[in-house]
Amino acid sequence: MKHLTKIFFVTILIITFQEVLAQVGINTSVPLSTLDVNGNISIKTIGIPTALNGGSPGFATSINDGVYISLTPTSVGNDEFIMPTATSVPGRIYVLRNISNSINAKLYSFGGQFFHKGSNTATTAPLILSSNATGKSIIIISDGINWTYFD
Repeated sequence: MKHLTKIFFVTILIITFQEVLAQVGINTSVPLSTLDVNGNISIKTIGIPTALNGGSPGFATSINDGVYISLTPTSVGNDEFIMPTATSVPGRIYVLRNISNSINAKLYSFGGQFFHKGSNTATTAPLILSSNATGKSIIIISDGINWTYFD
């Protein structure tokens, strides 16, 4: 009987411990999500103050680090950037901004198509981030297969 009581309490302790580890709260004692932050968040940025320079055709500059990324196409012909394969970074979110005022940035993907929010038709690559105000910035999210973008 003593042995069964110990097993029962250890089991209850393990179940309770697993529930506690299921959610993380920062500045909150009762997290309501897997990660619950009560306060400001700062994220890694690339390209501030020095932007990520574009590559030439066939040598597009890889985008694989950071969250907020300033893209600088240096000239027509050096204006290409490439996202990682969407399957390798499911759930990853990037905020991309073309900081050039005269040259469009071309965006490709190593894997996965681009879909505009709510569309079920893929956008033909390259995805263009224009040098003017419309389409200059996008948020792009991997769904584990493709990329969804919001402008």
